[in-house]
Amino acid sequence: MNAAPRPPTSAMKPLLSVLAGEKVWPPPVWLMRQAGRYLPEYRAVRAEVPDFVALCLDPVRAAEVTLQPIRRFGFDAAILFSDILMLPWALGHGLAFKEGEGPVLPKLRDAAALDRLDPTQVRSRLAPVMETVTRIRQGLAGEGFDRTTLIGFAGAPFTVACYMIEGGGSKDFAATRALAYADPALFDRLMDVLVEATVDYLSAQVEAGAEVLMLFDSWAGVLSPTLFRRHVIVPAQKIVARLAALHPETPVIGFPRLAGLMVGAYAQETGIAAVGLDTGMDPLAAARLVGPGIAVQGNLDPMALVAGGTALRGEAEAILTALRGQRLIFNLGHGIVPQTPPEHVGALVEQIRAA
Repeated sequence: MNAAPRPPTSAMKPLLSVLAGEKVWPPPVWLMRQAGRYLPEYRAVRAEVPDFVALCLDPVRAAEVTLQPIRRFGFDAAILFSDILMLPWALGHGLAFKEGEGPVLPKLRDAAALDRLDPTQVRSRLAPVMETVTRIRQGLAGEGFDRTTLIGFAGAPFTVACYMIEGGGSKDFAATRALAYADPALFDRLMDVLVEATVDYLSAQVEAGAEVLMLFDSWAGVLSPTLFRRHVIVPAQKIVARLAALHPETPVIGFPRLAGLMVGAYAQETGIAAVGLDTGMDPLAAARLVGPGIAVQGNLDPMALVAGGTALRGEAEAILTALRGQRLIFNLGHGIVPQTPPEHVGALVEQIRAA
């Protein structure tokens, strides 16, 4: 399916309109991980670059794969193709992606490892990513997608810390939680370093052309309410406030995955313009928790998108019905998975457009 951008209904891009406080219907739609392995055109580019980090640092190819789903589906947003772990890489922490294993990093467990991080090199090491942002913005304009918003992003400090402390992925991030309890001073120092580096990284993305920023806290839900406030809400507050001072025109979407009932406090206390909902969150209940001043984004189950057909239509309609008349950005509750048939994505976009 090749989709052109939908006809303009106002002077502002649909996604920006929602984030500015308007109720837009049909709601704008984009999907987390919309550029990726489910698309044959992505796989063709990926085959040219065997190393994933190298792909993230290749402005021509990274811009190309960012634009691929926009050309195919006409989404209302393009999100920078990169990875949340490029920030620890830029800090000098080390990063590799191993086939069948995922990301592998050195384990940060003591003050000596923390002291080796170098925030001064973030902008220089990630300069190719900023070039990618600029190329995407130019590509959107040059290909006629004037209504498509460009989203920049970073991993939230807690989630990035999870990978740095564990040395990779984990089912429960037990070592990270244990360190937060056992050595709160060290953990707070790491959070402070990551807050500053994240602000610098996201600010550079805005300077390069990003119109909206997104903060991914994928593992926020593993924390107790006390630690959630300390290591999810407080760092997000600091980041959003700093960015608001630097770039007051650039809204921030926060995604505290698996936050549960804490989603209300997160939305109300961090200063974000919209909150992403995970798959397990009841959208109407979540909207009531976050209040009318904040838009909600989400939260279709990625596996419903894999299934397609009646299941997909029913799940999408349930979200649209629950949030009709509210400020909604239609999205998934987690990232799109590689086995997703592209035609199912096209069918979803058509359903949203016809809502």
